[in-house]
Amino acid sequence: MFEITYLNIEKNAKYEETINRVLKECFKEENLENSKLIITITLTTPEIIREVNQKYRNIDRTTDVLSFPMFERKELEAKIQKKDFLHEDVLGDIVISIEKVKEQAEEYNHSFERELSYMVVHGFYHLMGYDHMDDEEKKEMREKEDNILNKLNITREN
Repeated sequence: MFEITYLNIEKNAKYEETINRVLKECFKEENLENSKLIITITLTTPEIIREVNQKYRNIDRTTDVLSFPMFERKELEAKIQKKDFLHEDVLGDIVISIEKVKEQAEEYNHSFERELSYMVVHGFYHLMGYDHMDDEEKKEMREKEDNILNKLNITREN
C-alpha cells in the first residue's frame, strides 16, 4: 500500500503510525483496499523539497507537500471501475516537508498529527487526480479531505 523513505531526517514511528492510519482510510473510502496500488512517501527537509520543486516543477521555493501522480483521473477511475489491479502499480509519489508541517501546525494552532494527516490526505487526493485550481475543484477536493479527517476524528482542535 505505501512505502516511506526518510531523506535527511530521522525515522519516526509516530509519523508512520499517522500515515498508515490516514492512508488506510483513504484506500477504504476510495474502494482501493484490494488494489495493488502503492504510494511512495518521502519525508524530508525544506531544502530537499525546494530542490524537488525546482527540478520537477521549475518553482524555486519550499513548500509543504508535493504530489506526483502516475495516472490521469479518468484513467484511474476506469481502472478502479474495472478492478484492473492484476499487478502492482505505483499510484504516485508524495513528498512532505516535516519542518513545514511543524511550522504550519503552530501557525494554524492545531496538532502536528492533524497537520501531517492533512498533508497525507491532500497528497493522496492529488494522486487520485483531484486539484484545487478553481473554486469548484477546490470544493470537491476539500470535501473529500474533510470526510477522511472527520472519519478518523482528526479535527482542527486536535
